[in-house]
Amino acid sequence: MYDKAKNIVILGAGESGLGAALLAYAKGKNVFVSDYGSIPEKYKKELEKHGLAYEENGHDIDRILQADIIVKSPGIPDKAPVIKEVKKRGIPVISEIEYAYRYAGSSVLTGITGANGKTTVTMMLHHILRTAGKNSVMAGNIGYSFARSLYEGAADYYALELSSFQLDGIRTFRPHIAILTNITPDHLDRYDYQMSKYVDSKFRISMNQTPEDYFIYDADDAEISAALKDHDIKARKLPFSYRALTGEGAGVEGDEIHINIDQKTISMSIDTLAVQGKHNVKNSMAAMMAAHLLEVRRKTLRESMRNFEGAPHRLEKVLKVRGVQFINDSKATNVNATYYALDSMRAPTVWVVGGVDKGNDYTSLMPLVREKVKAIVCLGVDNEKILETFSKVMPVIVETKGAEEAVKVAYKLADPGDNVLLSPACASFDLFRNYEDRGDQFKQAVLRL
Repeated sequence: MYDKAKNIVILGAGESGLGAALLAYAKGKNVFVSDYGSIPEKYKKELEKHGLAYEENGHDIDRILQADIIVKSPGIPDKAPVIKEVKKRGIPVISEIEYAYRYAGSSVLTGITGANGKTTVTMMLHHILRTAGKNSVMAGNIGYSFARSLYEGAADYYALELSSFQLDGIRTFRPHIAILTNITPDHLDRYDYQMSKYVDSKFRISMNQTPEDYFIYDADDAEISAALKDHDIKARKLPFSYRALTGEGAGVEGDEIHINIDQKTISMSIDTLAVQGKHNVKNSMAAMMAAHLLEVRRKTLRESMRNFEGAPHRLEKVLKVRGVQFINDSKATNVNATYYALDSMRAPTVWVVGGVDKGNDYTSLMPLVREKVKAIVCLGVDNEKILETFSKVMPVIVETKGAEEAVKVAYKLADPGDNVLLSPACASFDLFRNYEDRGDQFKQAVLRL
């Protein structure tokens, strides 16, 4: 279908949109890129370099409606007026992931999704494959877009981080290995505040798989366990768990990970993992199982997991200032990610939290806050829900309006031996460009102390 389509309109000119535009251009298509906002200068230069038509700060709806196919960037909701209009005309609307998939050829695809952990698992798997000497690229919701990486030359293996928004726009996309790390409430504003719709979105990663493929999932996750009964998974199911498992999959026995697939076993001491914490044990199991299925040797697997470096802005130790350890977990944009962060703290903690609330319920954090947190520093424009939830159990809560102020206040509240943890549980767009900007400003403020 896509090869026959001649007129391709790309909505959104970020990394995803630009990648789709370049790939369509390379395939000889008529390409038009339309962005309702302003296009970053670096992307405009690339569009102009290839002579690609584009517009910014608005949509020319008449020109857009001439498309044979619309490739929509993940940040554009289905409720946007331009999307409603093109769907009314019956023009297919797909994601960049779907468009790129049609040109992936013989590349072996592993798709990784979940509310939390997908970035880390993607990075882990890519690191293992590269250590094994395989021609691997990580793309999707991390680094370059899938489409751009194909435009620059297809790799043998892809580790693709996939958000629910990207999965919403797939039709035929079929990863050989699908990994679902967990499902907790996130982005519910895009799903009419209905958890079932968000769950369905995540399970789309498996919808085109066959019995020749693999579906790796967290067997401890209540949402996944419940949803498995309602979704027809044709791929071979392989669970991972923090408990010991009797059948195939990955589990924990004592202080060791045990993986058993096709009567082949791999064991590794948890203490030897480069990144620690219960959540990272699970991330490691998911990545190791995928790598095992891709025929990476046991020795290489163990070596890779011993020297893996974690993702930026995810429990990233910044600096210890006069005995106070500052930790940047800015990528924790939902409650579940922050739960894992607080759970991993081993010292009294000043918790920096707040931002754009996405329908958060903070009550699950209450036991950890009582046990681990000595003071809360709010970093956001609207902190009402945080104050309402924790004011009765936390004697010290301070509101701040910027990273510099938050770091200074947190430092004053901390004693030598304490942690200052930025783990916002919220999106960043009230005060920052994105979670990377929030984390970078936090780190810069720490360095200036």
